[in-house]
Amino acid sequence: MSQPLFRKVLIANRGEIARRIMAACREMGISTVAVYSEADRYAPFVWEADEAYLLGPAPAAQSYLKMEKVIEVAKQAGAEAIHPGYGFLAENASFARACEAAGIVFIGPSAEVLQRLGDKGEAKRLAISANVPIVPGYMPEGDVSSEQLLEEARKIGFPVLLKAVAGGGGKGMRAVWDESEFLGACESAAREAKSAFGDDRLMIERYVQRPRHIEVQILGDTRGNLIHLFERECSVQRRHQKIVEESPSPALTPALREQICAAAVRLTKAAGYTNAGTVEFLLETPPNEEARFYFLEVNTRLQVEHPVTEWVTGIDLAQWQIRIAAGQPLTLCQEDVQARGHAIEARLCAEDPAQDFLPATGPVTHWRAPALPGWRVDAGVESGSEISPYYDSMLAKVIAYAADRESALNRMCHGLSSMEVAGIKTNLAFLRELISHPAFRAGDLHTGFLEEHAEILKPEKSAPPEEVLLALAAAETLPRQESFGATTNGSDSDYSLPWRALAGWRLGDMGGTSR
Repeated sequence: MSQPLFRKVLIANRGEIARRIMAACREMGISTVAVYSEADRYAPFVWEADEAYLLGPAPAAQSYLKMEKVIEVAKQAGAEAIHPGYGFLAENASFARACEAAGIVFIGPSAEVLQRLGDKGEAKRLAISANVPIVPGYMPEGDVSSEQLLEEARKIGFPVLLKAVAGGGGKGMRAVWDESEFLGACESAAREAKSAFGDDRLMIERYVQRPRHIEVQILGDTRGNLIHLFERECSVQRRHQKIVEESPSPALTPALREQICAAAVRLTKAAGYTNAGTVEFLLETPPNEEARFYFLEVNTRLQVEHPVTEWVTGIDLAQWQIRIAAGQPLTLCQEDVQARGHAIEARLCAEDPAQDFLPATGPVTHWRAPALPGWRVDAGVESGSEISPYYDSMLAKVIAYAADRESALNRMCHGLSSMEVAGIKTNLAFLRELISHPAFRAGDLHTGFLEEHAEILKPEKSAPPEEVLLALAAAETLPRQESFGATTNGSDSDYSLPWRALAGWRLGDMGGTSR
């Protein structure tokens, strides 16, 4: 008889990922508990949960990062397990240990694995032992001076990449092209690493030019079974943050795919990994040479981009996380996992393209995500939501799926053009430009793609005036049967808005305008 599932799970997160996990729990018959800050009191994820508890003030350090408070709420609510989502406490070994000490299941890897793979030096040593290639570089054993790091950089050869030992996400990362810039970059990177992770140690890697970013999804149970669910490509980034992800990668041959997925499995098996995780690699594709891949890091949690893997494999990763944490074995073997079709995800964020994509705040006066075939939107907001300055700027993930890459890209363009967001500035127009760009369509991707094609980053040339967008939001509140004499059933053929009622009529660039 298989291990029973939990009766109640607390989600120690917010926004779209909290809603995503709640959806998985509902389908499994599990009650959900939300925790929230003052800033999120009226957020959709709060009222969608079966129970919701206030953690504290808006700053994350006083709410979502309060480990003791989260565990206290879990006990009070009678939750048997905590799902951390991503960000916040998701990769915190201390939190996983605290859950275990409190008799609460942490839905993720063990504290030991979190600690081991969370240290980049330890993870690289593990990769070497598992015969997984790594980028040539230098990993200090203890504290070293900037001058010592410079000596090692000279041995590696410029350009080099400085990286924080204790974290990721681009924090504490600097590309250094010339020896004269090195000491200043060290000081800046160490300061940022200290602020982000409480640890200012730095490591050095050879700077791989024009690399592609490939990651492999893995899933392991507590019985020693571990499989991969193929790869995702996440090469298009800005400030080391992913913007678009897709599966399969247009760069991998079947043979290279087999090699890189096998390397991910070897590494995570060597680590004793359980639950869902992602092994990240850099792929170097020199002209007239064979492609080479290098281990980058392991993300010991569910990834933002997990829906693309769910689309191509048909496997619900969030549900499997819960089953594995409950002690159930994987009923999938590697041969059972097949990748079909093509999926692509774009991150819709509250950002101001005219201000170098600085985060935007304020009310979402109007939100409409279309219901289209092969189209999925994981959103953390609705009309009336308030975007605060305290958290990540991502509003939603939009995912398109089709039989092949070209069809998936066309479907993504159609979906983005059908989205309506008003009241706050977003990167929606930018995403449309990016997906439509000839080099992107051709699959000529690398982590410096946006620097190479800087014209995509320019703000939208024209947009409807604010009064028009306010009218759109107001029109949504009109009784539908009184609007232009039309009746609707809530489908996409809604004629309650004037520009949907008239044939041959187009309003500026209303398809997804974001001003």
